[in-house]
Amino acid sequence: MSSALTDLFPFPIVQAPMAGGVSVPQLAAAVCEAGGLGFLAAGYKTADGMYQEIKQLRSLTGRPFGVNVFMPQPEYADPAAVDVYAHQLAGEATWYEAELGDSDSGRDDGFEAKLVVLRDNPVPVVSFHFGVPSREVVDTLHRVGTFVLAAATTPDEARAVERAGADGVIAQGVEAGGHQGTHRDIPETDGSGIGLLSLIAQVREAVSIPIVAAGGIMRGGQIAGVLAAGASAAQLGTAFLATHESGANALHKQALTNPLFVRTELTRAFSGRPARGLVNRFLREHGPYAPAAYPEIHHLTSPLRKAAAKAGDAQGMALWAGQGHRMARELPAGQLVEVLAGELAAARASLAGGGAR
Repeated sequence: MSSALTDLFPFPIVQAPMAGGVSVPQLAAAVCEAGGLGFLAAGYKTADGMYQEIKQLRSLTGRPFGVNVFMPQPEYADPAAVDVYAHQLAGEATWYEAELGDSDSGRDDGFEAKLVVLRDNPVPVVSFHFGVPSREVVDTLHRVGTFVLAAATTPDEARAVERAGADGVIAQGVEAGGHQGTHRDIPETDGSGIGLLSLIAQVREAVSIPIVAAGGIMRGGQIAGVLAAGASAAQLGTAFLATHESGANALHKQALTNPLFVRTELTRAFSGRPARGLVNRFLREHGPYAPAAYPEIHHLTSPLRKAAAKAGDAQGMALWAGQGHRMARELPAGQLVEVLAGELAAARASLAGGGAR
């Protein structure tokens, strides 16, 4: 990665932006203070809500940080399919004594308003999910001194990120928790995601811009592995979800290592877009029937997920998690960065010594 960007954070450790209240300013600040790159998640927030969190983060740390923005989504959902799914969820609404959400609550997540804030109040790094911004958008952020990253799940998507003029690509493997950052949601490709190490190799041959590797990374030795494979830094989400500063619901944190939740799956059950979460009752019962309709299904199920959390029922929550969730460590975020950095250094020393212990 260009030295100008890596100079922003001493360790090649990036805290993934996790929308929905997980990536709070306290978490990002702790990561930044420990030498990683902390991120705020602007997804599902208003532009003013994002701005207020940026202000709060700046009051907690003077170190560089990032903000993640969702790209606007095209209108391709079948309204009839959304209606059928809403009918299927009627039992959930009755069970949790909650009303289903309005599926027509907006598609662009306040994209343009957020760009105005980020141009008027520049932050060090902005990343994009669910697509790639135009060259014009990237150029306007560059003019105010912001580095730009965007997620990609295939070599072709990585090429699109490079063509847009971004400073780096976040190569997201299929192991990653939460939403896959695919640029186009094509149901026919469900289940065909690329594993992280293979993706890094393919992206490295496809583009010349630096790579941030994301997907299932929980230990410093894995960070060393993706760096050796060609990445310049590693982005970790689930590893930071369990930390003390994370804004995740306590039930979500506990579920990561709870023997009741033995595996993860990619599902459309909660949002209408492929996202990896712990397999629970809601995912099992509704996942096979959820249509490709994001953000309609996200809006529809939002009150149900909130009601389940309020009722203390993890079986009705979206328990986003990567494949390495069982390796989660309940530590302060700053301490986790230090532990990861120590593990990374030990792995590098072992590699340099030919693997000798």
